[in-house]
Amino acid sequence: MDTKWKQFWFDTKIASIFFHSIRMTTFNRRKMTNNNYLEFDFEIMVLGELSQSIGGELLIAELGAVGFESFLETATGVIAYIPEVDYHQSLLEEVSLLTLPTFKITYTSKVIEQVNWNEEWEKNFNPIIVADQCSVRAPFHEQPDTKYDIVIEPKMSFGTGHHETTHMMIQHLLQQDFQDKKVLDMGCGTGVLAILAEMRGAKPIDAIDIDNWCYLNTQENVERNATKHITAYEGDANLLMGRQYDVIIANINRNILLDDMPIYASCLNKNGELFLSGFYKEDLEIITEACRQLGLQFVSNFERNNWIAAHYKFLK
Repeated sequence: MDTKWKQFWFDTKIASIFFHSIRMTTFNRRKMTNNNYLEFDFEIMVLGELSQSIGGELLIAELGAVGFESFLETATGVIAYIPEVDYHQSLLEEVSLLTLPTFKITYTSKVIEQVNWNEEWEKNFNPIIVADQCSVRAPFHEQPDTKYDIVIEPKMSFGTGHHETTHMMIQHLLQQDFQDKKVLDMGCGTGVLAILAEMRGAKPIDAIDIDNWCYLNTQENVERNATKHITAYEGDANLLMGRQYDVIIANINRNILLDDMPIYASCLNKNGELFLSGFYKEDLEIITEACRQLGLQFVSNFERNNWIAAHYKFLK
């Protein structure tokens, strides 16, 4: 990837992760409103060296920045939704990816008549089961026969297990011994990873997210799952001063992980475990090198649709 594309990719990475986290959320937030929506079906053809998945992430980031509210990734691109009253033709002129030579992007659009958006959201949120051991579902789903059954009122997709990073972090957690270990879930989203950690014996657990909505949703889901040892906080890595953990889970994005890595390392006990996700396969080398410089040894990683979830061990 040349320098121009690296810069473009890195500059939009935080935004792309954020807007990845809110696809399908507006169906829940705007339930029972009288607004029609416009549905845009974008088809992405790769002409350069970047992958279609990266193109989708970049497109979601740019569309979100100009007012599109909900997103669904498809086999050929992205479907995006915007309230009809908020759309005007000049909006798409601000989406630079539509005119760049690395991708050929075409689209069609149509009006979506007013519907019960809450029902639409429920139809599109399906329960998941990871490694035949852990289920993540909403209250309106039937209870499956799994060892760990997590019930969340997600209101957002990021943190339900549907996104690759959350799914792989659940895989990691299912393989580790958490009995009586002190755990940090950094960038907790819905709190699903903190909840699973407690179900596997961890205590106490801190769950931190900079977003107020995620902080409140984590509190709701902690109560919903009758977990007793999780404390949710609203904030960032500055809250970690003076805290120590046996395990740190951070599912955020490449740039924030790199910035906060020294803080994570300072908070880990000897032989502590660090689990990181929210970045692509192309980022694994730089993440691992940053960890190595802080005394964190690479153990293993999962890969899913070019996303990575990596495990490191702290050797003091």
